[in-house]
Amino acid sequence: MEQLDVTSLKRYSQDTLDYPRRRATIACEICRSRKSRCDGARPKCRLCSELGADCNYREPGIKLDAGDKLILAQLERIEGLLHSNLTSPISAVGGPISPATSNTASDDLQARRVNSNNTNGPSVGALPLNGLGTWSANISTIPPHHTTPALHLLQWPVIRDLISRQCDPGVLVQLEMSREPLNLTRHYSLDFTNMTTYTQAYFDRVNVWYAIVNPYAWTQYYQNAASMSFRSGAESCVVLLVLALGEAAHSGISISRLPHDVTPPGMSFFAAAWKILPSLMIKNDVLSAQCHIMAAAYLMYLVRPLEAWNLLCNASMKQQLLLSSPHAIPPHQRELNERVYWNTLMIESDLLAELDLPQSGIVQFEENMRLPRSFPYDAPSPGAELPGSDDLWYFLAEIALRRLLNRVSHLMYTHKRNAPFSVNALDPVVAELDFQLDQWYESLPSPVKFPKDRLPVRNQVQTVLRLRYYACRTIIYRPYIQAVLTDESLAAEMSVQDACRKCLEACVRQLEYVTAHHEGHLPYLWQGALSLMSQTLIIMAATLSPALNVLLPPANQMDVIIGEVVTEVERVAHLAPSLGVCAEIVREAEERRLVMTRRPNR
Repeated sequence: MEQLDVTSLKRYSQDTLDYPRRRATIACEICRSRKSRCDGARPKCRLCSELGADCNYREPGIKLDAGDKLILAQLERIEGLLHSNLTSPISAVGGPISPATSNTASDDLQARRVNSNNTNGPSVGALPLNGLGTWSANISTIPPHHTTPALHLLQWPVIRDLISRQCDPGVLVQLEMSREPLNLTRHYSLDFTNMTTYTQAYFDRVNVWYAIVNPYAWTQYYQNAASMSFRSGAESCVVLLVLALGEAAHSGISISRLPHDVTPPGMSFFAAAWKILPSLMIKNDVLSAQCHIMAAAYLMYLVRPLEAWNLLCNASMKQQLLLSSPHAIPPHQRELNERVYWNTLMIESDLLAELDLPQSGIVQFEENMRLPRSFPYDAPSPGAELPGSDDLWYFLAEIALRRLLNRVSHLMYTHKRNAPFSVNALDPVVAELDFQLDQWYESLPSPVKFPKDRLPVRNQVQTVLRLRYYACRTIIYRPYIQAVLTDESLAAEMSVQDACRKCLEACVRQLEYVTAHHEGHLPYLWQGALSLMSQTLIIMAATLSPALNVLLPPANQMDVIIGEVVTEVERVAHLAPSLGVCAEIVREAEERRLVMTRRPNR
């Protein structure tokens, strides 16, 4: 490695960015995030008292350099958006939205903008949204028994006609439960020859997704692990998992591209870490929880979602015990504990988005959990080198987007849609959620802000965020597609037609460059494959609808896109039984669709 350059470790982009302006040192975190004048009252300022929010002041004596100030400014901006969205009334009159108060999406959006500027407005409780769920302060958790999973699309009449089998949404859990367990009993020899390379690969290509290993503490971790011959202790487990994930990242190849008989990269290090995990399962400390999260991350790379969920549950129990007794967390581990918490919540939410699994209970602490800050910078000993920097940009953006996705599930996918479709009821909610998605995008810092149009992105982080952005937009507008497939006459309404166009455009944007999903092969291969199936089924159904087909690109272009997705999903089918059934569904649906459209199979 090159000689340590402290300045470069604190820079997150080569772009020229304006540093945040100085703020009053007495302002609490909420007032800073909302850019409101804070009266500095203790224990709660006036605004926090009105909002019923926790009032936290930045601890004195902490010196922030320019890089930290830039990070905190972006953090506060994202957090401020979340606070304003969650605590401001939705309608201009502060009551439930109804056709009498907000008949159009534009009216509601204007009301939303007015209220977002009213930082002194009262907090609201749960507001009913015309049968579309409720809007309340604790709304960013993913609800149980929601209807967003991919297999719920098979209940749509048009899509059901394309599939011969009857697939209950719970079949994916059953398939994952019945698969053979991961074989870790064979002997793997550990080779530390490329340790430096794998460590560098981890901090360059893996830690960006999870931000869970402190680069400033790496030397101490490694020294403690080496003193134990990498056979016991949480530090040994962390080091081995860093090497496992680093080797997987260094290969640069998605696991779906490896021959079936080839041992996945990093397996030898993971097997060694697995032997240490049993001794950590009975410990309730931050480092043990960290090990469980990192092991779950490697299992997600291996496309073992149910095994990953089991480890997440163990990490969740440790977290809940620690957070119930805050004094049990050493001060120097508080930042790490917060990152472990957000990893637990986000990975669990990703799994619950597709699998009907019991919730661990970790979400009960979300409202009182602050967003991550930079790890405290500890100068290394003379001659020591750091493996990488502490990059938070993606991690923070993903936290905010995951919370928005959970909010969408709460508002639009938990109610029973037995009532007739109502544009007046749906339009304001969709407009609000789409507005929040745009606000999320606008708040992204330059290093991770992707172009919305079809321009090339600069790195894998931008690629993944763009895919996640369009997946969220699809979910927001999907109810309109379902409504038109049930009643084509609804497409005559311009607002419905425009919403369907936005949904289908978002679907196409996710599918047209299917190989882009390889950029997220470490954390999102399994979720990405299910997302591909969802968007493809929607597109297939739209090609069979006269009202929706006209909103799509030409038929021959759509045939090529769908064909490439079928090939891609079949390529990952062997990695997990849940993906195998998805591949079968997509293949059969496309064969039947081509017959129904009277075009020969390719």
